[in-house]
Parts: sequence; C-alpha cells; structure tokens
Amino acid sequence: MAAKLSIVSEKHRDHRSRRQVVLCLMLWSIARLLTAIRCDGVEVDCAYIGPGAGIALVSSFFAVFFAVIAALGAIMAWPIRRVWRTVRGRKALRAAKVKRVVILGLDGLEPALTDRFLEEGRLPNLARLAEQGTYKRLGTTCPPLSPVAWSSFTTGTNPGKHNIFDFITRNPVDYRPKISSVRIAEPRRKLKLGRFVVPLSKPSITGLRKSKPFWSVLGEAGIFSAVLRVPITFPPDRFHGVQLSAMCVPDLLGSQGTFLFYTDNGAGDMTMDSDVGGTRIVVQRRGDRIDAALKGPFNTLRADQPEAVVPFSVEVAKHGPGDAVMRIDGQRLVLEVGRFTDWVRVSYRLAPGVRVRGVCRFYLKRFDDRFELYCTPVQIDPDKPVMPISHPTVYSSYLARQQGTFATLGLAEDTWSLSERIMSEDAFLEQVYGIQTEREMMFLDSLDRVRRGLVACVFDAPDRIQHMFWRFIDEDHPALRGKENTHAEVIRDMYVRMDELVGKTIDKLDDDSTLFVMSDHGFKPFRRGVDLNAWLVENGYLKLKNGAVHSGGLYLSDVDWTATTAYAIGLTGIFINVKGREAQGIVDSGDERQELVKRITSQLSKLKDPQTGEVAIYEVIPRNDAYTGPYVDAAPDLIIGYNVGFRVSWDAAVGNTGEQVFSDNTKAWSGDHCIHPALVPGVLFSNRKLSDGGANIIDLAPTVLDLLGVAKPAYMEGESLL
Repeated sequence: MAAKLSIVSEKHRDHRSRRQVVLCLMLWSIARLLTAIRCDGVEVDCAYIGPGAGIALVSSFFAVFFAVIAALGAIMAWPIRRVWRTVRGRKALRAAKVKRVVILGLDGLEPALTDRFLEEGRLPNLARLAEQGTYKRLGTTCPPLSPVAWSSFTTGTNPGKHNIFDFITRNPVDYRPKISSVRIAEPRRKLKLGRFVVPLSKPSITGLRKSKPFWSVLGEAGIFSAVLRVPITFPPDRFHGVQLSAMCVPDLLGSQGTFLFYTDNGAGDMTMDSDVGGTRIVVQRRGDRIDAALKGPFNTLRADQPEAVVPFSVEVAKHGPGDAVMRIDGQRLVLEVGRFTDWVRVSYRLAPGVRVRGVCRFYLKRFDDRFELYCTPVQIDPDKPVMPISHPTVYSSYLARQQGTFATLGLAEDTWSLSERIMSEDAFLEQVYGIQTEREMMFLDSLDRVRRGLVACVFDAPDRIQHMFWRFIDEDHPALRGKENTHAEVIRDMYVRMDELVGKTIDKLDDDSTLFVMSDHGFKPFRRGVDLNAWLVENGYLKLKNGAVHSGGLYLSDVDWTATTAYAIGLTGIFINVKGREAQGIVDSGDERQELVKRITSQLSKLKDPQTGEVAIYEVIPRNDAYTGPYVDAAPDLIIGYNVGFRVSWDAAVGNTGEQVFSDNTKAWSGDHCIHPALVPGVLFSNRKLSDGGANIIDLAPTVLDLLGVAKPAYMEGESLL
C-alpha cells in the first residue's frame, strides 16, 4: 500500500484528493504501529540511534497504545484542521505575489568561478536567469560554515538567535567536542531481564537549532512546503508539509559517517594513514575466499552491549559475470573490481524478533594477490527507518518505494575515505554523482506535485567536490606538489552539471513560480593549517600537563586546566576558560575575561606565516561584536576569520595541540570556506528582478514569506529582497 502513496500539495488537478492521501498516511502509520509489536515475541521495527546513544526499543506497549490513540484522534480532528488550514491558506494566497516559490540550493558555489564560467558561456541556464531576473553576491554568516549559514537561511536570523555556531562545540563539563545541533539520549527507564535490557521509555532526540523555520511560519498560514535535505533539519521539523532531513543524521553506528575497509594485509599496510573517519578490519584469506562480518551498532538491548554484526563472505567468481561473489544476509551479490554495488539492505539481530535495518554499498578495490573491500557507512534504511529522518515519518518510505533506496546519512559523500586514500578520485566522483541523481529525482518529483507553496532542496555536490578537488585548480597547493594534475577539469565539469540541473528546474516552472538559485558561501584554497592551540601554548594561554609543548592525547585531554586561560576547539572558535561556565574555569567572567579577549584579539590579528610572510588571520571577532540574541553566550568567545589560503589545522579543530603553529595541508581536502565571511560570499540568482543593493542569506526567509503573502515574524532580522 505504501508504494502507492502520493505526497501531494493543494492541487485541484490531481485525481486524488488531499483528504484521501492524508487518511492513507494516517492509517498506514497506525498499521505500522500495530504490526510492530507481536504478542508471541516482541517484533519492533523502530529504534533510535545517535552519537553515543546506541540502540533502544522505540517504546513499551503502553507508548504504542497511546500513539495509536493519538493517531485515531488526529483522524477524527482532521476535518476541522483541514477547514482551518483552507481558510488561512486562502487569506495568504489573496496577498501572495506568486503561487509557488522554488529554492534550489547549490552548497558552496563560488562567485569567482561562477563569473568565469558564465563569461566562457558554459552556464547558459544561469546566464538566462541573470539576464531575465537577478544575479548578485549573497552575504553569508560569521563564520561561513554550512550548519551556521543554512540555519540562518532557515530562520532569517543571525546565529545569536538560532544557536548554531559551528559543526561542533565543547561540553563545558568535560571540555570534549560534541555535535552542536542535536542531542540524543538513551531511555531513562530500563528493565533488566536476564541478559537483556528492555527500555520502558523512549530515547530523546533534541534539535538545538532555535527560532522558527520559515516553512513553519508558512504552515501556520496554511501554505504547504516540501523541504528536501536542507542542512540542520534533524530531527525533522513538524509543520504543514513534507521534509527529508540532512546534515547530522547519523549512521547506524551513531557516528556522522564511519566507513569500513576490509583487507587481508595487516602489518605494514600503508593504504590507510589512520582510522580517522573509518575503521580498517584485517581479515583472514583462505584461498580464494574471505569470511568477515559487517560491523554494526552496539546492542544496548543486551546487558554486555556487544557489537551487532552481519556475517558475509566474498569469493573469487569461478563462472559467470563479475570478479567476485558476496553472500550477505541471504543475498548473493556480484562484485566487480572498481565498481560500486547498488544499495544493499542488511538487518542486525538484537534480540529474539528484534532487528535493526540499514543500507550500504560495497566497492571491491582488488581481489588478486591482495584483498581490499570498501563499504560505505551503514546508513538508516529510508524504507524502514530506525529513527525519524523525515516528516511525516512515512515520507522517507514513500520516496524509497517510489525511486528506490537512497543515501540518508547527513554527510553522505564519503570525503574521509578519499582523504585516507581508500577511495580513488574517480570512485569518489561516482559516489557523489550517484547521490546527486537520487536527490534530483526527489526534487523533480516535488516540483511536479507541489504546485502551490514552497519547494526547497539543497544539493551538496558543489561543496564536496570543491573540498576534495580544489588542489587540481591550485598550482601552488601543497597537496599537488610533485604530483600529476589528473583531474584539472572536475570542478569546471561540476559547475556545468549544476547548470544543467538549473535548466531542468526552469523547465518545471510556470509563469506563477519564482525561482531562487543560491549558495550559502563560496570557496577558497586551504593550503596552510593554523594550530590555534599551539599558538596559545606558545603565548602562555594554554598549559599542557607535565610542561609538554604538544599533546599526545585526544580532545584536550592533556590540558592543565588549573593554569589554562584559553583553548581552541571547532573550526573557527577560541573559548576562554571562564569560572562558573567551564567545569575548571579560572578566568573571572567580568573585566578579566574582557581584557583577555582584547589581548588575544590584538596578538592574533598580527599573526603572519613565517614561511610565506602572509597575514594568516584577516580578523579576530569578539562574539559580542558578531552576534545579538538570547544564545550569544553559547558562542565561542572569539571567532577567527582566516585569510584566503589558511584554515584551522586538523589537530586544533578537535582540540589537540600540534608541534608547530603553521603546517602544510597535504590532504585531498584542499579547498575550504572556514575563513572570514567577507572573503567567501555565496551567489544568488532569480528569475525575478530583486531590489538593488546587497543581499544576505538571512534575507531569503522574509523574501519567501513576502512572495507567498505571509507577514514576517518580529524575530526575523532579514529583509525582503522584493
């Protein structure tokens, strides 16, 4: 039944009414709840997974019972809500300037490259928009990081009002890094039955982005929205529309993406520099056969919490197509060297009748004198999600039934495997464009179905490809020195491909639709890393235990907090070790903190790279100069705006301290945007003439509201661009 469901907008020409679809969704959800539990042995399809949270049953019998009652109540109240939404929607539509707004987000599109390729005639569809409507720079956030910028796009506010300042922040209790946008906690109540642990309450998933998304404002006015893969929408918002979450959706291990690399060569294997971003698993080879297991989540339904695994075997193909045959979870897969498999569904058995389902893809690198097999992070199965990754929950299942399995991980393109030399450049591109194709199908489907309201979708390929391939357009990049430039045209070709997507989008528009094509920031080379913690040690602000000058431990673990006044963690921030805020703070929160902020600002602003003579830091910005709003105190005390070519070092980003302040960046991750916002604005195209003057990413939300006839809420700081 679910395969036949259609998510539609308020569209009179559709042969099925909205009422029928909503009732089908509700009844389908109730059916899933009722069939998720069996009296003969608990059969639970849903569990919650998150960073450090493990897996737990979604609820007890009573929780399911009350969920069913709530769903029945929702069905009974549906006619009233429908009438109320219709009344509000008609009021908004009377004031609307258009029937539909479409936002096509191209994460990280760089203005300078866009200008160059426009001049060369390679981007005819963007050129058409610029001629017909508008093309201008789009101001970004401080700092210009994707979670920060897209949160400002979503809410129309500065970070001081939405509470997202970086990918990660520190836990002031133990100083360890943590994800800045979501908290996932295990169930509070549990019952131990022999070797099993039965949760009696649900885990909690709490989004930390504050302020209201503009699609929720539209929903309150009765206007439908389809929001696809916009970053920092996990957990999914509840509003009048559909949504597929993006950045910060974890994999089944509870991480932000841990690939697996199987090899039969253990000692002396130099293929993988470290276990950062992935896990190397040494397997035993018996002739032409490998037996191994697909690592899964820790089983928190067991008292000893063992790691759940799915056994598999790979053997050289003796007859028929392919180079090898894999057998896993009752499936027989043909493997070809240098080719990705399709998505493979796997299930991990946690307890009698309890399984957690995931999806992954395999890539056989070689099976000759050596065996090497790459596996993507095992991701949440969109058809049977173990946690809510869409709104309504059934929406991800609808997409999977309609177009097939797709990537669900927040950061689905596996940049780490390329940095660690597990995946080749060509294999990485195959993965990226496969994900791009999946998302295009969702987006174009929404354009067909949502004829009134909002359609917004963000594509990550520009960001991921420029991160990993910038070295090929930067002759001075340390990662390319002495190496052949084998992929000089990849970034150019990506821009051409994005322009083709713009053309497909334009073809779906009618005369009553306004289109915005935008990027959240631009891009620049990342040649040299700046280790802020090494600088803080050199200048006496950070002290390491036993008088050490660099750290051998992870995540600030070697810091002597009794003598440390400032420390760095994250991509752009320095924190003061403030009394009463940090667990072992020593700096008074008043004048002493202010004087320390001024002194560090003055010293860092003069910092030069001794190797190049360049000024490494464009500007150091105290947080009160950067932000306003109720969440300013959660921001780093100092925001570091790097100059072009520089970025925080890999060590300092996670709270470590290297041996020197400056170092070459030799990783494949060679382009970045973690610099001063004035140096990396985004782009904005529209088929509509917009007002003269500047534009900022916080202006998109009030502009969309204005177009669809809804008043801007008082908390929004952006202004309509009409």
